[in-house]
Amino acid sequence: MSERLRVLLADDEALFRSTLRLLIDATPGMTVVGEAATGSAAVELASERAADVVVMDVRMPELDGIAATARITALPRAPKVLVLTTFDLDDYVYRALHAGAGGFLLKDIRPNQLLDAIRVIATGEALLAPSVTRRLIAEFTRGPQTRPRRELSGVTQREMEVLALITRGLSNTEIELHLHLSRSTVKTHIGRLMTKLAARDRAQLVIAGYESGLADRP
Repeated sequence: MSERLRVLLADDEALFRSTLRLLIDATPGMTVVGEAATGSAAVELASERAADVVVMDVRMPELDGIAATARITALPRAPKVLVLTTFDLDDYVYRALHAGAGGFLLKDIRPNQLLDAIRVIATGEALLAPSVTRRLIAEFTRGPQTRPRRELSGVTQREMEVLALITRGLSNTEIELHLHLSRSTVKTHIGRLMTKLAARDRAQLVIAGYESGLADRP
């Protein structure tokens, strides 16, 4: 990751892009390296501009944000993708994470929350808006029979506990406090989970947690 976070904006609303550009360019340590009004343009720019983070809208012309995210995360040295959407599109969360998005937030967040989210996503952490997390849990609880349960082969009981907390959106610090573990121990468990579950980042661990049914448990 470069010294200054390089951000690519992908949204079909010019006014929204301009607002984000002003916000990000005025933030120390961040700069906007490009804007895309279509999903296909976002993929093209992502391969050219060496961005660290792509802020992606779901509803995009030519190529929707989910499909664009999948293509971007498959690029060599792929940037992280932070998906933004409105309340009525929360059913896209699962698809966005499967496509490789590192985060999923709602467009009504405050400016400082968006800037924090960009920083978090750039480090490889997964990030979901709390309301999105609740709706995603509800979706899996309501219709688990529609998806085959994923087996967590080789995962220890302690690793299962860590994965369950990751699935619920807890940070490393919160997991440390909840399980009374040291920071290094939590990181070790997460590293082993990523290896055992072939997860490329924390967002993929969230998916594994949902697919295994951990989100259904009290």
